[in-house]
Formats: sequence, structure tokens, C-alpha cells
Amino acid sequence: MGQMVSENPDVVTLVDYGSTYENRTISLLKIGLKSDVTKKAVWMDCGIHAREWISPAFCQYFVKEILRTYKTDSKVEELLKNLDFYITPVLNVDGYLYTWKDNTTRLWRKTRSPGTDGCDCIGTDLNRNFEANWGMVGVSQNCCSNVYPGFKALSEAEARSVVDFVEPRKNDIVCFFTIHSYGQLILFPYGHPNVTAPNYNELAEISQAAAKAIKAVHGMTYTVGSFAEALYPAAGSSMDWARLIGIPFAFTFELRDEGSFELPENQILPTCEETYAGVHSVITYVHNKIFYSAAITASATLWTTLLATWFSCTFFS
Repeated sequence: MGQMVSENPDVVTLVDYGSTYENRTISLLKIGLKSDVTKKAVWMDCGIHAREWISPAFCQYFVKEILRTYKTDSKVEELLKNLDFYITPVLNVDGYLYTWKDNTTRLWRKTRSPGTDGCDCIGTDLNRNFEANWGMVGVSQNCCSNVYPGFKALSEAEARSVVDFVEPRKNDIVCFFTIHSYGQLILFPYGHPNVTAPNYNELAEISQAAAKAIKAVHGMTYTVGSFAEALYPAAGSSMDWARLIGIPFAFTFELRDEGSFELPENQILPTCEETYAGVHSVITYVHNKIFYSAAITASATLWTTLLATWFSCTFFS
């Protein structure tokens, strides 16, 4: 992250926005061309589940690609001109480092905070810890479980850090990505089977287009649907929380493959390449809807006014 800032000081800023349970800093890269006005923004976090190593790899790849191409690709330049990108390469820093300790810790999923009184197990599932139908479905109150949601919503320092950063900017953040593995899925809200996003059809359409873009790269098939439909019912995810607070476009990408968290090394690059195509498809749609639709609406309003004025002057003067 420091290298990205030092090599691209005009467009990249390092922002420390929280601390983990073990007091490690949580940082993001803010990427965008400078502007005198508050810009719309895209959020992306990776590494919320410690063992999903391909997730932080993709965040690094995404940063590298947009910085490599924005000076030569006018479409990427336009994105950086109109949008800021907030990219957190590793959210669950404690858990991620723990998975690198040795072979016995490789598949650790949760945070590293202690269990509640009377429980000797460690950690909470960060993607069950947000205030979005918290604790209702897809969780276990056994603190040793991989889907233990914590003793209350936002019990985890990492989840609170995301909330403290994102919520004050919720009117500016137009798209929210959280990157996971595995399963080859593009998910949108909600994880509760009895709750439907108000823009369900649009989210489904955007996700289908992203899956098509992914398949065009290396032929990989991604399944699309709401969290509850395409994966399983699960409450308390960061994606659902983002949609509930008013961020209109929120997605979970579950990357390769379909049977293990230990993705073979030779699949890292192709996974990142195809995922970039899918994410880029979503961002382009959101960007165009915000900026081109606004321009079309303004143009139509102007023409309506001019025609009304002409009509009035012609027939009533």
C-alpha cells in the first residue's frame, strides 16, 4: 500500500480508519483524480474472512490495474475523474496473519477476539456481525462456530471501523463491494429470505451482466442471485448492512473455486483477471447511470423549457 502511494502520489492516499482487536491498523487506499467538489465513491473490502486468500490478492490486482491503465484508457480515466475508490485490501488483519502462521491455522475464518464469558473459543464471523437482521438466520450462538455472529451487533472492532467510515459517507458511496471466496457467485441483498431489495430486478440485471463479462475472460461460470437464493440464508452481512443504510448497489463476489479455500497458485492470476472484468462491468453501469442519466435528464429539461418558451412566444405574443 505504501508503494502504491509513493508511486502514484497524485491519485492515491493512504487512510488509516480503524484498529483490530490485536491493535493492528486497518487501512484503505483512496484512489481518484483530485476534485474541488465532493465526489461519488465506490467501496471495496477484501479479506473479511481470513482464510479466503484470493480476496486480498484481488484487491491488490484491482488497485494495480486501475493505476496502470487510467493514463492510457479514457474510460478508466473518466471513472477516476468522477469517482473516488476506497479499497481495503485486508479488513480482518488479525485473522489473515494468523492463517499464515502454519498449516494448522491456514483455514481460520474469524476474527481473533476472545469468546464470551464461559467460552474458551476465539473469534467472531465478521460477515455476521453487522446490523442487518443481525442474529436472525444463518448463524450459531455457539461461540466456537465459524458462523458465530458475536454477542451483539458490531461487537467487533473491525466491523465498527467499517461502519464508522462508511456511514457518514453513505450519501456519496454509490456502490459497495465485499470480495470473498469460494463458490463462483455474484450475490446481492438480502441474506434474509423474507426481505427483498427494492431494486432487486436491477441488481439481478447488473449481476448477470457482470457474470457474462467474467465468463468472456476465461470461460468461468458464475451463479447470480440474492444471498439467500444463490447461497444460503444468512443475516448480518456487510453487504446487507450497506443496502439497508441506503447504498443502492451492493454486491458480494465469491471467487474461485467451487470446492476449497486453498486455491492453487496457478489460478490466482486468471481469477483476478476475470473478477476485474466483472467488477469493472458493475462500476461502469453505476457510473453511467449516475452521470449520463443525469446529463440526459438535464438536457431533456432544458429542451422542454425551450420548447415551452417558443410555443408561448409564437402563439401568445
